[in-house]
Amino acid sequence: MLHLFLSAFATLFVAIGPVEVASMFLALTPGMTKQHRRKLAIIAAGVASGVLLAFALGGLQLLELLGVGLPAFRTAGGVLLLMMSAELLLRQHSNLSSINTSEAAEAQTRTDIAIFPLAIPLTAGPGSMTAIVLLMGRAHNPLAQGLVLTALALVIGITFLSMLLSDRLMAVLGVTGANVVARVSGILLAALAMQFIFDGLTQSHVFG
Repeated sequence: MLHLFLSAFATLFVAIGPVEVASMFLALTPGMTKQHRRKLAIIAAGVASGVLLAFALGGLQLLELLGVGLPAFRTAGGVLLLMMSAELLLRQHSNLSSINTSEAAEAQTRTDIAIFPLAIPLTAGPGSMTAIVLLMGRAHNPLAQGLVLTALALVIGITFLSMLLSDRLMAVLGVTGANVVARVSGILLAALAMQFIFDGLTQSHVFG
């Protein structure tokens, strides 16, 4: 159970990327009051929690409706997370965000940046949605599922605090520190992604 919790926490932490979310939050909220920034952080964390919780509780049922087996989803999800890890490892030092330039420009002109891009896709993105479904697929009893959801709540909490303390966090880390976190996260996510791929292939009897 401890291994499941640690695996869930590590997977969700690197898939969501609290440091990345904090850096984007800081970039999108210059000149805003502390109260306004806190409100945005609360909304972003709440919306992301709702989306990821919906995928956690209904993702497997959705796969069944689509006729997609869990081994196939594990393999495909592992490939997606592996691509995400490659992005973290190869990303340029000046670009820590997973959204593109046009999306960032749009976000700066909108008032609902708590929804886009902070909640979706920065916090609840394709990688974290896939990860939570895969993790719930590994949880075969209520206690295990509770541990996965606890890990999700903990990572969302860390992400929320990272947004609130984004100015202090980025001042301490700087560009170099943020990139070190991204590179280490990329390595961890690559290993976890490969495990998902191996599990999917084994269960589909491709090998093993």
